[in-house]
Amino acid sequence: MKVSALLPVKGFRNAKQRLSPLLGAADRELLAEAMFRDVLREVTRARGLEATFVVTGNDRVAEIATAMDAQVIREPSETGETGAVDFARLELKRVGREAVLILPGDMPLVRASDIEQVLAQIPDGATTPFALLVPSHDRLGTNALLLAPPDVIKLRFGYDSFSYHLSQVSARGLPLRFFENEAIALDIDEPQDLERFLAMGSEDGEAFQLAHQMVAETDARARRSGSA
Repeated sequence: MKVSALLPVKGFRNAKQRLSPLLGAADRELLAEAMFRDVLREVTRARGLEATFVVTGNDRVAEIATAMDAQVIREPSETGETGAVDFARLELKRVGREAVLILPGDMPLVRASDIEQVLAQIPDGATTPFALLVPSHDRLGTNALLLAPPDVIKLRFGYDSFSYHLSQVSARGLPLRFFENEAIALDIDEPQDLERFLAMGSEDGEAFQLAHQMVAETDARARRSGSA
């Protein structure tokens, strides 16, 4: 089974607003870009992928993706994660891509080996239709989907998407396949996600270094304010 990766990425401005208790708008923008770079770098290093695509309506995201050897699928306008993925996977099916591995761009723990572990879950001789889900750490979100063909099930990202996608797999009459991976399970949305990332993170990632510095500066400002 030939698998292409697909990352839906919106513009970084006003990104990660739920991190606002810890980080200001400029810091959140920088962190979102760094996480995307880290994830895309690891995806393009992973063995076993036929190609890597980024779907976006943003010029800056497209520029980064092209510079890092990913192919860009341009949305006419940003429509949200579900809309972007639906737009892209129909395009991938139209051009004959057999299978797609959908990954968000905000999983800074992920490494090429994690991507390869997901691909290794495809049984020898597997044929379409096929679906494999990777849940978030709380099992409310879906942090990766491997789908063949790309439009084999309906998608709906957001709260409790994992249960929704399991129901779609069941409705399609497919085996309920899912795989747990600690690195893929952590996407960065809430302050506690960022704290978990800093506790678990590897120092070789751009996002880790940046987040560590930002949080340290925030803590220092809070201490100075408290002692004033």
